[in-house]
Amino acid sequence: MTYDDYLDGEPVIVTAALTGGVQGREAHPELPETPAEIAAAAADCEAAGASVVHLHARRDNGERAFSTERFQAVTDAVRAATDDVIVQHSTGGTAAPPALRAEPLRTDPPPAMASLDVGPVNRYDRLTAENTRDTVAGLHDEMRERGIVPELEVFNDGHLNEALSILDRFDDPPYLNLIFGPGTLSPPHPRRLLAAVERLPDRAEFTVLGFGRHQLPLTTLSILLGGHVRVGLEDNLYYREGEYATNDRLVARSVRLAEELGRPVASPAEARAILGISPRE
Repeated sequence: MTYDDYLDGEPVIVTAALTGGVQGREAHPELPETPAEIAAAAADCEAAGASVVHLHARRDNGERAFSTERFQAVTDAVRAATDDVIVQHSTGGTAAPPALRAEPLRTDPPPAMASLDVGPVNRYDRLTAENTRDTVAGLHDEMRERGIVPELEVFNDGHLNEALSILDRFDDPPYLNLIFGPGTLSPPHPRRLLAAVERLPDRAEFTVLGFGRHQLPLTTLSILLGGHVRVGLEDNLYYREGEYATNDRLVARSVRLAEELGRPVASPAEARAILGISPRE
């Protein structure tokens, strides 16, 4: 995607990241955690204009779960509550072995998409999300076997180097999520987003994730650059300073901005066509 795609009015895909795997209701009193709550949030986001929902699963106590069984419960609830939204499962994980991280890929049916971290990320004081090249290749192989479209998670410039070096292994169009935030993530600034986008081949599609207050400006810039957007409570808890957000309000704001800026918002069917995803069964 390029600026020309913005000028041509190419549709923008809005992804809603509903809950995440780290923070819980201690951070936001209405953060969805159960399958029913996540499904209700997915339905609200689809109605607001999201075409993709990024899903995590949780145990009964609210902690993150990786098991196929838990993801099956979430995805079944989401599919029952929505019309045609694209289901994307997370395979990212802190201190989780690669075999466990493949569990979310094994639901029936498999998710249409899955996230694929392409490099390590430090978490807290003593934890690292280890994503060796062997781990990345193994997860990608299973995605390919199951017909799952990967979203390459690019947390910093080093990850972008890794992603660009392996793009020939992915079907067109490769889909990259450019991530900006604290710590070992790319510093959240418009200049950094511009620099990253300039390195992408024209055949690549990209979306943008900005943590916290950086979500709004960086996703808006992505719309102008011909990219797509990811919003939601996984990445940002507030609509504005001091005011809690909801997933659907964040989606609705991005939809409104995209339309004001001259880009139509992709329906789930249009998003499937852009990303090479089959219709939902």
